[in-house]
Amino acid sequence: MSSNAVTSLLRPFLHDRFLHALLLMGMLLYAIGPQPLRALSGFIDWRTIMTLLGLMLLTKGVEVSGYFDFIGRQIVNTLQSERSLALFLVCAAAVLSSFLTNDVALFIVIPLTITLKKLSSLPISRLIIFQALAVNAGSLLTPIGNPQNILLWSKSSLTFMEFIGRMAPFGIIMMLSLLVVTWFSFPARKIVKAPNTQPYPYQMRLLLASVALYVAFLFCLDLDVPLYGMLLVFAGFLLLARQVLLQIDWSLIFVFLAMFINIGLLTQLPALQPQFDQIASLADGSVYALGIALSQVISNVPATILLLNYVPSSALVAYAVNAGGFGLAIGSLANLIALRMAGERQIWLRFHYYSIPFLAWATLVGWLLLG
Repeated sequence: MSSNAVTSLLRPFLHDRFLHALLLMGMLLYAIGPQPLRALSGFIDWRTIMTLLGLMLLTKGVEVSGYFDFIGRQIVNTLQSERSLALFLVCAAAVLSSFLTNDVALFIVIPLTITLKKLSSLPISRLIIFQALAVNAGSLLTPIGNPQNILLWSKSSLTFMEFIGRMAPFGIIMMLSLLVVTWFSFPARKIVKAPNTQPYPYQMRLLLASVALYVAFLFCLDLDVPLYGMLLVFAGFLLLARQVLLQIDWSLIFVFLAMFINIGLLTQLPALQPQFDQIASLADGSVYALGIALSQVISNVPATILLLNYVPSSALVAYAVNAGGFGLAIGSLANLIALRMAGERQIWLRFHYYSIPFLAWATLVGWLLLG
């Protein structure tokens, strides 16, 4: 491996302040409540890690093929105003997240959105923020839209359509609210295009290989053998396009590893066990508030896992942890993925300008619907 390749691999780790903070937090938690080293591995949801890595490789393969650039040029040439483009991208992100999960939706729409940066003067950062909000709103509708819903559905006796019926009022209101805010946040002015926005050829061989690997990867996930799927994708790009392996954000994988370990260490602290045991006796309003608050601290998927140890799967828990996906960036792993993929430091602060009011609105709407 050349020195340039090594440098490109190490650079994200050296500049990733969020990862550095997680590592420091992990060392502090480990010092307070030591655990056997092999227990740390048990805290990690390896299926999520392998799925995330596989999706990162596959979407980077499509991106390197130039197909996102091709589609981006088609979109810019078809939609004439910033508002219409924003509404289209927000709706696309929401619909995809409902049936492909929020993470998969982001790995499709975010690279496409970033491509638009070189084709026009669009406010790309704002578009990415709204897409992150869109996958939170869209994914809450179905039992396969996000990891917390998958878990809640597996612990309930509801059918697929019954689960959708339970979540539909909340999902519809949040999605309509987001579309209204999108309408007013993006002007109807005409998109200022780059001098040349005509589509040009992409690498068909790499695109077809990426699609074929994607199908095989989904098949492996369906068979519950994600490791084989991830290794197949890795080997495929190692043979066909090694530059894909060098261009993905490897530090993001370590961010998720550190988050899982930190959350595991936190929940094992002896001083917190009495507080956790009291969850089963809390009133509905307290469980609802706790689900939202925990999501802001440990993310909504771990919050769901924690709550289901003490209370049954219900609309109350589902509304709480899905509302908790808004607010702080850590509230949903999808938020972290979207903001990391954007590659801009300033976007983290701007995200909260929109997400915190959405958290307040989702909290109110959810509670009124439950009442």
